[in-house]
Order: sequence, then C-alpha cells, then structure tokens
Amino acid sequence: MRLKSIQKCQPGDTLARSIYAENGTVLVGTGVELTQRMLDRLKAKNISSLYIQDKRTDDIIVETVISEPTRRAAMSIIHDTFRAVHEFPQKWHQIFSDKAFGRELRQVMAAVADELNASRSAMNLLADACAFDNYIFTHSFNVALYSTALALKTECTEKEVLEVSIGGMLHDIGKILVPDEILKKPGHLTSEEFELMKKHTEYGFEMLRRQDDIPLLVAHCAFQHHERWDGSGYPRKLKKDEIHPFGRLMAVTDVFDALTSHRVYRPGMLPHEAMEILFSGSGRLFDQKYVEALRDTIALYPLGLSVTLNTGETGVIVDSNKGMPSRPVIRILVDENGEELTQPYECDLSKKLSLMIVACDELV
Repeated sequence: MRLKSIQKCQPGDTLARSIYAENGTVLVGTGVELTQRMLDRLKAKNISSLYIQDKRTDDIIVETVISEPTRRAAMSIIHDTFRAVHEFPQKWHQIFSDKAFGRELRQVMAAVADELNASRSAMNLLADACAFDNYIFTHSFNVALYSTALALKTECTEKEVLEVSIGGMLHDIGKILVPDEILKKPGHLTSEEFELMKKHTEYGFEMLRRQDDIPLLVAHCAFQHHERWDGSGYPRKLKKDEIHPFGRLMAVTDVFDALTSHRVYRPGMLPHEAMEILFSGSGRLFDQKYVEALRDTIALYPLGLSVTLNTGETGVIVDSNKGMPSRPVIRILVDENGEELTQPYECDLSKKLSLMIVACDELV
C-alpha cells in the first residue's frame, strides 16, 4: 500500500485502509474502489491523505497500535459525551456524575492502554484516516492516544497511565462551553475572542474537578495543558515544576496533534515537521523529557510515504527504526535519473549515514 495525498488520488484507486467517521464507525472500508463522488465527499470531510493499493508496495503492512473495536469504542464514547454536553450544557454535571459513564470511560481507556503497552511498533499517526465535522472529537481521541503512549514510555504506574489516558480524552471538554462562532472561526481570533477561548481550560477544570468517578488529576489535565515551561502559558502562567507532570506531558501531545491535523484553513504537517517545531521549543515552552519521549514513540516518517534522497533517488518508506526514528528503511523505486527501477531495492538509512531524506510527498 502507498500513502497518497487525496488530491493525487484518482477514481478507480482501491482503498487499502478503512476510513472512519468521527463516532468510530467505518465510513469507507478497505478494498473499496473510489469514485469521484467519494473523493469529493472525503475532501469535504477534511481527509487529506489515503492509503491506496499499489502493486509495487503491496507487501507493506501498516499496523495499527490499537484494534478497530477499541478505537470504535473510544471514539464513540467521546463523540456521544461531547454531543450530549453540547446539546444540553445545563446538564453537564448530571452527565459526568453518572457512574455508568465513569465506569465505561475507565474500561475503554484501560483497553487503549493495554493495547498500546502490548504493541512493539512505532505509532504510525496516519494509519487510520478519520473524517470529521467537529475537530474537537478527533483531537481529543488523538491526544488521549499520544498521551497514553507517553505515559507508558515514561514509566508511569498503571493508575497514572489510566489517569493520563482519561485526561487526554477530556482535556478539551471546556471548549463545549465556548461559543461556536469563536470555536469554529476559520482564521485568527481577535484578542477579545482569544481571551474567551482561553477560558476553556477553566471551564473544563470546573466541570471535572467535583465528579466522584473522575480522578482529580484528570481535571488538572484540562486546567494545565496550555501552561508552558517558561511561564508564558495560561491560565495561571505556571512554570517548570509548578506545572503537574500530566500538564507538561499533555502540552506536548496537544500541540503535536494540532500541528499534524488537517484543518479547513491550513494543511496538517507531517510528523517529522511537527517534531522540529516541538524541539525548537524544548526546554523553553515544553519539558524536554516529553518531547524526546514523543519522538521515540512515533514513526516520524509514516509507512508508505514517498520520499526523495540527497542522491536524487526516490522511494517509499517501508519500515521505521525504533532507535533511530529519523533514519527509516526506504524502498528505492526510481533512480537518480528519474528512471523507474525494474528491480527496486531497500535502503536502511540507519546503516547508510551519508544518505538523507531531502523531500517528502505533500499530503495536502
């Protein structure tokens, strides 16, 4: 399979990986032959890239770190919860104090943590495409996924991993109380609008902190995920160790997902591009410990991505090196003269240090 920008996909291409709706159900399944109508619909739903079947790379298997049933259950609970709070904001206390909700949330996120812990693969962020109408749903799921992986990577206890996992899922719940015209504005906010947007951290904290079935540290994830290492964040301008470790962790995963997510007003970055931005703020905006842990957890170059080397050769990412995430294995398909090879070969950049990736296919 090969990862392609949806702009380069053509009617007749065969989908190699399913596309999910924001509630976790399969929108378009593996093996479906795409039509122009489908492609137009997916573009309208903010899908920027697809895995397409390709005979030269059909042996590339993109593994997901959590199973489809677990993904569906996690996305469904956040979709249903956020929808309920949005439609009945005056009943948010009743929704979160429901013991069945707390029990279901813990069960789902414990399953996510168990599957992530059992996985030995680097997390491929583009393995599962999700069509969304409401960015908050998929952003919250992604932050929960990345945060859980970081909690496991940094050797948190089982209890702490579950708290981080639930905290990631609910870190943006306060945005449900921010006016839609601000939340969905396709451009820069005015200073007054931004002040209102920043209130979501306090709203989320107040919504979660008194709920018996939701750990208090989950509320602090909502409260502190916009605090920054140098004290330039909000809402309290905490700095360094004044910020709880969960807040420092979630600051990294929240920004990373924001950078890599495709939005109406700007395309998402590739993982290695987003990591460069995080590292530029490491030790200043972000706790370096969590930036480095994220780098070592994800696949910086997604499998199936087309890349160009400094030699002029082009190929496709076929594997990642967990100890050297910036040096993946590439299948060379086209030589330095632009000629397709009759016998493609694989090149492990961790063993050929003179070779470098100088360009990647744009996935916009």
